[in-house]
Amino acid sequence: MSKVLDIVNGLVYGVAVDQGSGLEAAIKEARGAASKKDDLLTFKRIVVETLSPDATTLLVDSVYGRELLGSYANSCTKMLAYEADVYKISDEDRITALPENLKVPDFAQLAATILKFFLYFGPNDSAELNQRKFDLVEDIGRQCKACGLTFLFEPIVYDRSLPDGTTAEFAKAKPGLVRAATQAFADPKFAIDILKVEIPVNFNFVEGFGTPQMSTVEAEAAFVAASDAAGDIPLLYLSAGVTFEQFRDALAFSRQAGVRSLGFMCGRAIWSDAIGIFGAQGPAAMTTWMQTTGRDRLSQLKAAIA
Repeated sequence: MSKVLDIVNGLVYGVAVDQGSGLEAAIKEARGAASKKDDLLTFKRIVVETLSPDATTLLVDSVYGRELLGSYANSCTKMLAYEADVYKISDEDRITALPENLKVPDFAQLAATILKFFLYFGPNDSAELNQRKFDLVEDIGRQCKACGLTFLFEPIVYDRSLPDGTTAEFAKAKPGLVRAATQAFADPKFAIDILKVEIPVNFNFVEGFGTPQMSTVEAEAAFVAASDAAGDIPLLYLSAGVTFEQFRDALAFSRQAGVRSLGFMCGRAIWSDAIGIFGAQGPAAMTTWMQTTGRDRLSQLKAAIA
């Protein structure tokens, strides 16, 4: 814990802009005929330059990391993703492809002190498949420890019997899946310093927020159970593509439930609306939007988790 706090200085107000091919496609569609080869890099650089002064840490991808890390504010801890592309999974078993242009020992040379690794994890998958995933995470944790890096691990849960993650059926199963994944990777053998986890409930099905399938009391209990499963490993909540308002309210709810997480890592909930502005009006207009609305959103998230 002290190692983590020494690096991020208390609560973590994190921003993520590590998306790859999916974000690139969205920007290209928004730009239309005006699209340029370097649009994705330009978009990411604007996010880094406008939000890193207010964020404690900011996450970039392995493809553009070398070009973006120099644009950080001095006060912002550099976090780099150890993945080829979060949208490109190596096979049907959903095992994350590692980058070809980056090795764990390279992080120190790039002054990136936190390594983030993402993996889809199905608690109900076969023991053989999950062991392969455990072995991969354990190996990365071992390398991080040897290189003096903070290891941030992000498990995203799924269940093959419930392929649509937006349904009421998946919402019912999600608290148990998040709790099981958190508990599995809290094992010290993985040498994980921070767990970046999903909000354990879908608020579209929580009393007072959407179609009630779960009461407020039950939702609070789900937060506590998933948090307790982490043991001594600090948790960061991720936004996972929900709207800004949904993520802000979820963070506030976690505090209401009594969960004292380390903070949050937020990407699309802050900057997704900037894609359309970048496309229609260009980089300068996006920069203005990020300096105003984007920074205000980050400020609101900080207040929600305080």
